[in-house]
Amino acid sequence: MISELINKMIEYEAGCPKRINHFLKVWAFARQIAKNENIDSKTKFIIESVAVIHDIGIKPSLEKYNSSAGHYQQIEGPPAAEKFLSEFGFDKEFIDRICLLIANHHTYGKIDGIDYQILIEADFLVNIFEDALDKEKTALIKEKYFKTKSGKDLLDKLYLK
Repeated sequence: MISELINKMIEYEAGCPKRINHFLKVWAFARQIAKNENIDSKTKFIIESVAVIHDIGIKPSLEKYNSSAGHYQQIEGPPAAEKFLSEFGFDKEFIDRICLLIANHHTYGKIDGIDYQILIEADFLVNIFEDALDKEKTALIKEKYFKTKSGKDLLDKLYLK
């Protein structure tokens, strides 16, 4: 099913290789962290699914506000995700959780579960590279936002060694 979500998201983002590459990298890191943390299969599916579509709000934000700022993504992402996911026949509980995560993926003070934590860490692992952050900023991000052993290990090996 993840493969189908990826294919549909690639179709959704057709013509924007930067966003396609971004979500694929976030998905890969999220999947790896979830595997290393021995997350149960139901939660792992939520983690991988939200990693694939977490930035679904960028496209409508650009159309509506001419901006992809995080707060616009958090507003426009959930309705887009609900429509996107309903085409797959997912249950309401699953869709609601994905939408909640998308609505808060740039809000770091509300983390309420391992799915949310891993999404934040995976997104940071990619954004640190894409934004070319220095070691000092990266170390602060690690200290403030990283909680999983696997996420910290990846961050260290990628950016702080």
